[in-house]
Amino acid sequence: MQSLINTQVQPFKAQAFHNGKFIEVTEKDFHGKWSVVIFMPAAFTFNCPTEVEDAAEHYAEFQKAGAEVYIVTTDTHFSHKVWHETSAAVGKARFPLIGDPTHMLTNAFGVHIPEEGLALRGTFIINPEGTIKTMEVHDNAIARDVKETLRKLKAAQYVASHPNEVCPARWNEGDATLTPSLDLVGKI
Repeated sequence: MQSLINTQVQPFKAQAFHNGKFIEVTEKDFHGKWSVVIFMPAAFTFNCPTEVEDAAEHYAEFQKAGAEVYIVTTDTHFSHKVWHETSAAVGKARFPLIGDPTHMLTNAFGVHIPEEGLALRGTFIINPEGTIKTMEVHDNAIARDVKETLRKLKAAQYVASHPNEVCPARWNEGDATLTPSLDLVGKI
């Protein structure tokens, strides 16, 4: 799989369920603010509602960091409406639930499982210019911890505003960073 890091999000148009309405979402919605795109296999599955709930419980923190969250599954926006109405966990979501029944997005982001017609669990952080800065893709049996996604978002934002610094392992907002130089080689 070719890395999508530092590539632009490709043009797309999709329908989503958001706060009681159907809306259209395009790549232009990712411009001007940070975006977190979270792919899940399908609505009405086992792990997916736990991840939606986790994202919903941390949504205020994402908003405070100037980011929008988007959940994407291979279902339709109609399915997302019913999922939102019938699952207490998913009902907490105040961010767009994007339907991708044509698999345009799952293919563009490299998370499509052709033999199943589903998505892998993929997480992408996109900067305000529409460039993918982080990506994580893993097996569908392993749910994510959105606190780690939030940490990665803050790290991506930090290095974007401090281009001569890097965030070391386990970096959290407010922690010391490193300034790469020849003097550090072999000293850490």
